Amino acid sequence: MNLQKQILTMETKAKLSTLWMFYLFNTIFRDIHEFIEPGFIEQAMTGTFNGIQITEQLLLFGGFVAEVPIAMVLLSRLLPYGANRWANIIAAVVTLAFEINNGTTDLDDTFHMVIEIAALSFIVWSAWRWRTPDHKRYSTSQEA
Repeated sequence: MNLQKQILTMETKAKLSTLWMFYLFNTIFRDIHEFIEPGFIEQAMTGTFNGIQITEQLLLFGGFVAEVPIAMVLLSRLLPYGANRWANIIAAVVTLAFEINNGTTDLDDTFHMVIEIAALSFIVWSAWRWRTPDHKRYSTSQEA
């Protein structure tokens, strides 16, 4: 693989990894921001939140769902082209489904959710449009 193809591949990997970090920062801030909502901590301390019992299984499931975008920050940089492309598409679609399913409760949630959905959509779009680094359209000739 020539240098130009390597740079194009690295740029796509870096872009995808950066988009996952952008998504995560928004998600983390959104979650931290919820702590200052009146009654949030008190409700969580009861062991029930929005009518749902907080169990070990639920916490484990939540950890798994949170780990997907965390892992994608690293995997976007390390996986080879084909696996990388499909891992980003699948992980973003699954994460997007959870985002939409969770919904929002107020305006600041809606604001962050719109940004998170946009980031995930851009990940899917970027990975979908990413073509193999061996594709013939990348020319190494110098055109004047």
